[in-house]
Amino acid sequence: MANVVVVGAQWGDEGKGKIVDWLSERADVIARFQGGHNAGHTLVIDGEVFKLAALPSGIVRGGKLSVIGNGVVLDPWHLLDEIEGIRGQGVEINSDNLMIAENTPLILPIHGELDRARENQNSIAKIGTTGRGIGPAYEDKVGRRAIRVADLGDAKTLELRVDRALMHHNPLRKGLGMEPVDRDELLAKLSEVAPKILKYAAPVWKVLNEQRKSGKRILFEGAQGALLDIDFGTYPFVTSSNVIAGQAATGVGLGPGAIDFVLGIVKAYTTRVGEGPFPAELNDDDGQRLGERGHEFGTNTGRKRRCGWFDAVLVRQTCATSGVSGIAFTKLDVLDGFETLKICVAYELDGERLDYLPTAADQQARCTPIYEEIPGWSESTEGARSWNDLPAAAIKYVRRVEELIECPVAILSTSPEREDTILVTDPFAD
Repeated sequence: MANVVVVGAQWGDEGKGKIVDWLSERADVIARFQGGHNAGHTLVIDGEVFKLAALPSGIVRGGKLSVIGNGVVLDPWHLLDEIEGIRGQGVEINSDNLMIAENTPLILPIHGELDRARENQNSIAKIGTTGRGIGPAYEDKVGRRAIRVADLGDAKTLELRVDRALMHHNPLRKGLGMEPVDRDELLAKLSEVAPKILKYAAPVWKVLNEQRKSGKRILFEGAQGALLDIDFGTYPFVTSSNVIAGQAATGVGLGPGAIDFVLGIVKAYTTRVGEGPFPAELNDDDGQRLGERGHEFGTNTGRKRRCGWFDAVLVRQTCATSGVSGIAFTKLDVLDGFETLKICVAYELDGERLDYLPTAADQQARCTPIYEEIPGWSESTEGARSWNDLPAAAIKYVRRVEELIECPVAILSTSPEREDTILVTDPFAD
């Protein structure tokens, strides 16, 4: 049976939550493979809004296994709060439908404190983090001083892990003018949360391999977007993990042969949150209109998103680095009513035309967009569920996007509602 990876193909906020939820009806397992609770997903199901950050989007569906993989960094206290909130909306969550990889690194309170202290003291160039400790937690993972879920099961091991982490963190905190960590308090917090988290712990790599061998369909869910990838994003204004599709295998413990279809989620225009280059950004009435119509505010942070016209250069690039098989095109309805639309088809850098975003940060900052204009449409596309429901100009826009990004549209989304979706190519088709 086909297994599908869902990745954001811009700077995040493309509408992955709805698409993953929509696809999860056909999947048996939904596995989150990277990121932390800094990336929020909003689902609208039968008029009810579910806001998720750490939990996989498939959790709101009954009869599915939701998995938090080892590529994620997990704040256990946030997760428990989120579980209680979603339970309060009538969703059943237990160890039968939620599983956490035993080798998942934990986000501790000290990570958030460090994250915020750095951002507040950074007078050179702010990265624009959410301050939730994701970056410092990944640093500890690669620095081999992380505390992982399995470590919660043994008091002696937990003490050793904490002591190793504090050998790094306390000198660092001193240099930032922060008080040293209260070791006993941290251990007490971890000991208190341990049994609540361990009941979900499992060898995810083993379970998923067994699920795959038995013919179960696996949906791999990513967070953020490929332009925030630590290697291929607009560095250093990126997240601290690999976001592109190749991480799906590593982030849950399956080989790359487990991936059959890569679905890139692409918004019909472009947005980003926080600092960093944005060649097609609009600081005019059109940008304001896109933001207002698209309700462009962060799910978790409430931060206003920067808005711009669709950037085909960036999406073509991310489709290549993630090996995207087809895209899910979202928020087409936000473009309703624009007399003229623009698509960024190339950049100009120091008098030269470029068909890709250069790696050097100074060159990225100097890139200016080269636009192609295309007629807009006055009719509404909101709620369309077939091509016949779309204005001819909207179809022309979608087809031009396909040409420019060199990748076909597999799914077209016309509102946040689950059923307002046009299926062109079935990602789960064998």
